[in-house]
Amino acid sequence: MLAYRHLFHAGNFADVFKHSLLTQLVLVLEKKDKPFFVLDTHAGTGLYDLTHAWAQKNAEYKDGIALLLERDDVPNRLVPYLEAVRAENGRGTLRYYPGSPRIVRRLLRPNDRMVLIELNRQDCEELDALFRGDRQVLVRLMDGYQALRAFLPPKERRGLIFIDSSFDRAQEFRRLTEGLVEAHRRFATGVYALWYPLMEPAAMRAFERDLAATGIRRILQLELSVMPDKWGANLRGCGLLVVNPPFGYEEIARSMLDWLWPVLSKDRDGGHTARWLVQE
Repeated sequence: MLAYRHLFHAGNFADVFKHSLLTQLVLVLEKKDKPFFVLDTHAGTGLYDLTHAWAQKNAEYKDGIALLLERDDVPNRLVPYLEAVRAENGRGTLRYYPGSPRIVRRLLRPNDRMVLIELNRQDCEELDALFRGDRQVLVRLMDGYQALRAFLPPKERRGLIFIDSSFDRAQEFRRLTEGLVEAHRRFATGVYALWYPLMEPAAMRAFERDLAATGIRRILQLELSVMPDKWGANLRGCGLLVVNPPFGYEEIARSMLDWLWPVLSKDRDGGHTARWLVQE
């Protein structure tokens, strides 16, 4: 498992990967007028100061978000994500990196709502302060997997559930799979986005087999790796499973990864995939 406090890694390649894909997922859902609900089960603090000593320790954002901000050939599908980052910073500066709560909140329409869950008390207090007075956002201190039972199904009957575990505990792949099964049982028509780190190949194959055995259909698997499979010094890559992706999202995600991989990997080993882990 990972030794993980997000401030150490804020704005790194994994954040760029998952937050850019998450942004487009929200935008595709908004093509329908009906309001929808967002549940973020591992919300963090919502905003990260990249000048903090923890963020500066490895300065991972320099190989992540900073690479995109310096380019002038960014495709249109990445522009809304970059606009969310720039909105937290002055012109030409990069000090703050927004987490998923801040990014998604920027995209919500007046009739949409969001519930943010965080288990770390201090982080939850910072998150609550960030959204205090916002009637579209509810912040709760609780375990993210328990929140799947507490808040599903939503009254809107349309929803996006983002599960972004820190993977700092043993058996997290098992908990992720079991959490998805429980949530899907309660809200089978919801759209689910599950982030995960790429571990050793045997562990990843077992995770995929367990997911396929759940009987849940329409699971789109998106992965990006910036290092070779045998790399073990730090995170080599990550993935996002999207259950019930909206129409058109697969093509959007595929085109985004085609552009992101050479930028974030600096043309090193690794690669990217967009495939159906389980189809209809």
